[in-house]
Amino acid sequence: MAHYRGESPGIGDFLRIVDIRTKIVSVSSLLIGSGWALATAPDRFSWALFALMAAATLAIDMGTTGFNSYFDFISGVDTKASDQERFKALVQRDLDPRIARDLSFALYALAVPLGLAIAARAGWGVAATGAACMVFAYYYSGGPSAISRTPVGEFFAGGLLGSVLIGVAAFIHTQRLDLATVLVGIPSSLVIAAILSTNNACDRVGDAQAGRHTLAIALGPERAHWPIFALVTAGFAAIVALGVFGVVPLVALAPMALPALIAARTLAHMKLRGWSHGTKAPNMGGISLVFLLFTACLLASFALARVLSRTGGV
Repeated sequence: MAHYRGESPGIGDFLRIVDIRTKIVSVSSLLIGSGWALATAPDRFSWALFALMAAATLAIDMGTTGFNSYFDFISGVDTKASDQERFKALVQRDLDPRIARDLSFALYALAVPLGLAIAARAGWGVAATGAACMVFAYYYSGGPSAISRTPVGEFFAGGLLGSVLIGVAAFIHTQRLDLATVLVGIPSSLVIAAILSTNNACDRVGDAQAGRHTLAIALGPERAHWPIFALVTAGFAAIVALGVFGVVPLVALAPMALPALIAARTLAHMKLRGWSHGTKAPNMGGISLVFLLFTACLLASFALARVLSRTGGV
């Protein structure tokens, strides 16, 4: 057993290391993929598979965030100056950073038998996909050239946590990965990328000092917010496209008007507020609220589409 120096971590420290607040992203994709499966193939939906998928998803997501906490701390990205929320456990407490690393490896190890249990029922291709996702997720934060440090970081994570996770969450039930399932994941990928772009825009100064080369840094202070506005707009445009191309009945997408209106107001407030470590907490809170409403209303649209199809309303 490793001997750790410094203070002993508590439950609160562990929750901060894995940044439990950010788990809304993976939970959203899990629910959207599962909701799509339930709406399109209700006779094949398995609550047991859903429970296994939820546990595996959270283990991988928390492990990935733990690695991010570890590498950001040892590389000097996370400092007391940048952590104005005072949320980073490794920064605010005298903890051995290896705790975050080892916790993450343990969470990844936990995901392996869960993934094998899913694959035994849903096909071994799921296990291969899950293993690949774990490798990519690790190198998103770690390795000599972490993807999160590059201008494509938010797009990579958005695709992995959005379209890929949604596709897998649906496939384990339906056993099909058709064009409709692929298209359903695109709006989430875009909005997730917008969340990460918001984070990077606010962290631009500290990230640059730590040697990162994110898109926000490349665009500069006057244009760092451009990807956020473009991605949110594209995300809601993609929702409309789902109706136009018949993936979901257009009338069933009516609930999505609410998060679209909230998003417009939130983005306006964020622009007035500016992008810095000091405005990170309210900006991330605003974009996260938009994302939660987006998720809830998209699920409501799936449910409404199911009702309309059963009653012949479309």
